[in-house]
Amino acid sequence: LIWFAMRPPPAVKPPELGQAPLVVNETPSGTIPVEPAVVLEGDRLAGIFSERDYARQVVLLGKSSRETQVREIMTHKVLCVRPDQTVDECMGLMTAKRVRHLPVLDHKKVIGVISIGDVVKEVISEQQAMIEQLEHYIHS
Repeated sequence: LIWFAMRPPPAVKPPELGQAPLVVNETPSGTIPVEPAVVLEGDRLAGIFSERDYARQVVLLGKSSRETQVREIMTHKVLCVRPDQTVDECMGLMTAKRVRHLPVLDHKKVIGVISIGDVVKEVISEQQAMIEQLEHYIHS
């Protein structure tokens, strides 16, 4: 189950969805740290916004961050998972659909976000536990 890999979702709730200007601060090295965030309209998932959206829809097109609205660049069609799905199911979906983040919905309410990094970390942890169990069995 994905509970172990899931984390609370950073959320964007503009006063009027998509009417808020996008404000992103550059670091001294010139990189733009954008934490993936779910975009909510009330409690309903309206989209997801990530660094990839920012790079493709703002930077590559030469737009201004201050003049760009969240609704213009967020991903509207969002793949989601349920809390009872396994890490393997999430990894399969992420691989097949080439996405890096999946909001976790429980009765249409966003309760978390799982990233590809979270999934990989959990898979490595599971494999390490299996290796330790096998080593213990062999040495017993």
